[in-house]
Amino acid sequence: MKKIGFVGAGNMAAALLKGLLRGGHYQAKDLWVSDPVDAQLRRCRRLHKIETTRDNRELVRQSQTIILAVKPQVMAAVLDDIRPEANPRKLFVSIAAGFPLRRLEAGLGGQARVVRVMPNTPVLVGRGISVAVAGTKATPADLKHTLKLFKAVGEAVSITGEDLLDAVTALSGSGPAFVYLFAESLIEGGVRGGLPQTLAAQLAYATIGGAAAMLGESGLSTRELRDMVTSPGGTTLAGLGALEAHHFRDALIAAVEAATRRARELAAA
Repeated sequence: MKKIGFVGAGNMAAALLKGLLRGGHYQAKDLWVSDPVDAQLRRCRRLHKIETTRDNRELVRQSQTIILAVKPQVMAAVLDDIRPEANPRKLFVSIAAGFPLRRLEAGLGGQARVVRVMPNTPVLVGRGISVAVAGTKATPADLKHTLKLFKAVGEAVSITGEDLLDAVTALSGSGPAFVYLFAESLIEGGVRGGLPQTLAAQLAYATIGGAAAMLGESGLSTRELRDMVTSPGGTTLAGLGALEAHHFRDALIAAVEAATRRARELAAA
């Protein structure tokens, strides 16, 4: 019996596998993966030295915790396939965006213990954040176990209402793309000021990373940190004024709101 089985061997699954093995809490013999794509399975065997299979049912049968790491559009078919092996003794953890707990639980026969998790793409470098919500049959111990798993690839927190996952998806799920657009804009601004592209990119990446570290480690509020950089009549004040004049704050808020609405539409489909 394996401790953890992954249905799906894509990037998110690979990141979690790497984190679990790196943390030392699990050995390769404790983990295995199923996937219909041979190239994905070969990659898992090469990088992580773990057992692989193309048989989802066998993986579920031989695993205590099953990570459902497949695309939302194929989740229903996967659930139909593995339903005969689902039982209350197993924990199912889904990382499929927009696929609600009610459909997961129904697809697994109605008695399975299910936790739904929304990770974001920085888990690929061990710096992500994952948000978990428990289904109707999941226990507090199930939620604690799930959070421990995802802390292998960054931060992990839980919420009590699944309805909040739509806003989570918009902020932390889509948020990295908003930051990347911000980075592109910083770089372009630097280039227009005469900097070489490579130097502008280096400065932008280091600035964003350093500012994020300040947010997480300084104990100061965003306003306090902003005030530290802003002098009366200085360059930062001029730049902030331009951002406000071009509705930067409103644009970001609108982006999160639009992503939240879309997440709700997908969940209701």
